Amino acid sequence: MSTLLFKTEPSEYSFADLAKVKRATWNGVTSNAALSHLRAAAVGDEVLIYHTGDEKAIVGLAKVVKKAYEDPAQPGLNARGEPQFAVVDLTAIRAVKMPVTLAQIKADTRFAKFPLVTQGRLSVMPVPADLDKVLRALTGL
Repeated sequence: MSTLLFKTEPSEYSFADLAKVKRATWNGVTSNAALSHLRAAAVGDEVLIYHTGDEKAIVGLAKVVKKAYEDPAQPGLNARGEPQFAVVDLTAIRAVKMPVTLAQIKADTRFAKFPLVTQGRLSVMPVPADLDKVLRALTGL
Protein backbone atom coordinates (compact mmCIF):
# COMPACT_ATOMS: atom_id res chain seq x y z
CA MET A 1 0.00 0.00 0.00
CA SER A 2 1.27 3.43 -0.96
CA THR A 3 0.28 6.89 0.17
CA LEU A 4 -0.27 9.79 -2.19
CA LEU A 5 -1.10 13.43 -1.62
CA PHE A 6 -3.85 15.04 -3.71
CA LYS A 7 -4.33 18.79 -3.79
CA THR A 8 -7.70 20.45 -4.11
CA GLU A 9 -9.05 23.97 -3.94
CA PRO A 10 -11.59 23.73 -1.08
CA SER A 11 -13.92 26.30 -2.65
CA GLU A 12 -14.24 23.96 -5.65
CA TYR A 13 -14.18 20.57 -3.88
CA SER A 14 -13.23 20.16 -0.24
CA PHE A 15 -12.52 17.18 1.95
CA ALA A 16 -15.90 17.87 3.59
CA ASP A 17 -17.52 17.48 0.16
CA LEU A 18 -15.76 14.13 -0.28
CA ALA A 19 -16.82 13.02 3.20
CA LYS A 20 -20.50 13.72 2.38
CA VAL A 21 -20.58 11.20 -0.45
CA LYS A 22 -19.90 7.48 -0.37
CA ARG A 23 -17.64 7.60 -3.41
CA ALA A 24 -16.32 10.35 -5.68
CA THR A 25 -14.38 10.52 -8.92
CA TRP A 26 -11.19 12.56 -8.59
CA ASN A 27 -10.82 14.42 -11.87
CA GLY A 28 -9.36 17.59 -13.31
CA VAL A 29 -5.70 16.53 -13.25
CA THR A 30 -3.94 17.76 -16.38
CA SER A 31 -0.22 17.93 -15.56
CA ASN A 32 1.74 15.07 -17.13
CA ALA A 33 3.74 14.50 -13.93
CA ALA A 34 0.61 14.49 -11.75
CA LEU A 35 -1.20 12.22 -14.22
CA SER A 36 1.70 9.79 -14.08
CA HIS A 37 1.32 9.54 -10.30
CA LEU A 38 -2.46 9.29 -10.58
CA ARG A 39 -2.23 6.44 -13.11
CA ALA A 40 0.02 4.54 -10.66
CA ALA A 41 -2.55 4.73 -7.84
CA ALA A 42 -3.81 1.29 -6.81
CA VAL A 43 -6.97 0.20 -5.06
CA GLY A 44 -6.29 0.45 -1.32
CA ASP A 45 -3.71 3.22 -1.59
CA GLU A 46 -4.38 5.98 0.89
CA VAL A 47 -4.51 9.63 -0.04
CA LEU A 48 -3.72 12.66 2.09
CA ILE A 49 -6.07 15.44 1.00
CA TYR A 50 -4.41 18.85 0.91
CA HIS A 51 -6.40 22.07 0.66
CA THR A 52 -4.78 24.79 -1.45
CA GLY A 53 -5.80 28.45 -1.44
CA ASP A 54 -5.95 30.21 1.90
CA GLU A 55 -5.71 27.00 3.96
CA LYS A 56 -2.60 25.33 2.49
CA ALA A 57 -2.90 22.33 4.81
CA ILE A 58 -3.39 18.57 4.92
CA VAL A 59 -6.94 18.14 6.17
CA GLY A 60 -8.11 14.58 5.52
CA LEU A 61 -7.41 10.99 4.58
CA ALA A 62 -9.10 9.09 1.75
CA LYS A 63 -8.66 5.75 0.02
CA VAL A 64 -8.49 4.79 -3.66
CA VAL A 65 -11.43 2.46 -4.38
CA LYS A 66 -11.06 2.26 -8.17
CA LYS A 67 -7.73 2.48 -9.98
CA ALA A 68 -7.10 4.95 -12.77
CA TYR A 69 -9.42 4.88 -15.74
CA GLU A 70 -10.29 7.20 -18.64
CA ASP A 71 -11.91 10.46 -17.69
CA PRO A 72 -15.41 10.15 -19.18
CA ALA A 73 -15.32 13.86 -20.03
CA GLN A 74 -11.99 13.48 -21.89
CA PRO A 75 -11.73 9.90 -23.17
CA GLY A 76 -8.72 8.57 -24.99
CA LEU A 77 -5.49 6.69 -24.47
CA ASN A 78 -1.89 7.85 -24.67
CA ALA A 79 0.86 6.16 -26.72
CA ARG A 80 1.42 3.63 -23.89
CA GLY A 81 -2.24 2.61 -23.89
CA GLU A 82 -2.94 4.41 -20.59
CA PRO A 83 -5.80 6.85 -20.04
CA GLN A 84 -4.69 10.20 -21.50
CA PHE A 85 -6.66 12.02 -18.80
CA ALA A 86 -6.98 9.63 -15.88
CA VAL A 87 -9.35 9.73 -12.94
CA VAL A 88 -9.62 7.55 -9.83
CA ASP A 89 -12.47 6.93 -7.44
CA LEU A 90 -11.98 7.80 -3.78
CA THR A 91 -13.81 7.41 -0.53
CA ALA A 92 -13.15 9.53 2.54
CA ILE A 93 -11.72 7.78 5.60
CA ARG A 94 -11.57 10.61 8.14
CA ALA A 95 -10.57 14.19 8.74
CA VAL A 96 -7.21 14.78 10.39
CA LYS A 97 -7.17 15.68 14.08
CA MET A 98 -4.70 18.50 13.48
CA PRO A 99 -4.28 20.07 10.03
CA VAL A 100 -0.64 20.35 9.00
CA THR A 101 0.14 23.51 7.10
CA LEU A 102 2.52 24.06 4.25
CA ALA A 103 4.44 26.47 6.51
CA GLN A 104 4.96 23.68 9.06
CA ILE A 105 6.11 21.30 6.35
CA LYS A 106 8.51 23.84 4.83
CA ALA A 107 9.97 24.57 8.28
CA ASP A 108 10.80 20.89 8.84
CA THR A 109 14.07 19.91 7.15
CA ARG A 110 12.86 16.31 6.76
CA PHE A 111 10.59 17.60 3.97
CA ALA A 112 13.29 19.50 2.03
CA LYS A 113 13.00 17.15 -0.99
CA PHE A 114 9.26 16.47 -0.73
CA PRO A 115 7.43 17.46 -3.96
CA LEU A 116 4.94 19.57 -1.97
CA VAL A 117 7.92 21.82 -1.16
CA THR A 118 9.99 21.45 -4.33
CA GLN A 119 7.22 21.28 -6.98
CA GLY A 120 4.55 23.64 -5.70
CA ARG A 121 2.23 23.23 -8.68
CA LEU A 122 2.19 19.41 -8.68
CA SER A 123 -1.35 18.32 -7.75
CA VAL A 124 -0.78 14.57 -7.23
CA MET A 125 2.38 13.19 -5.66
CA PRO A 126 3.65 10.09 -3.90
CA VAL A 127 4.46 10.38 -0.21
CA PRO A 128 7.63 8.49 0.74
CA ALA A 129 7.09 6.00 3.58
CA ASP A 130 9.32 7.86 6.03
CA LEU A 131 7.50 11.15 5.44
CA ASP A 132 4.13 9.41 5.52
CA LYS A 133 4.86 8.30 9.10
CA VAL A 134 5.84 11.84 10.07
CA LEU A 135 2.74 13.36 8.47
CA ARG A 136 0.43 10.82 10.10
CA ALA A 137 1.95 11.60 13.49
CA LEU A 138 1.66 15.37 12.96
CA THR A 139 -1.96 15.13 11.76
CA GLY A 140 -3.04 12.65 14.41
CA LEU A 141 -3.95 9.99 11.88
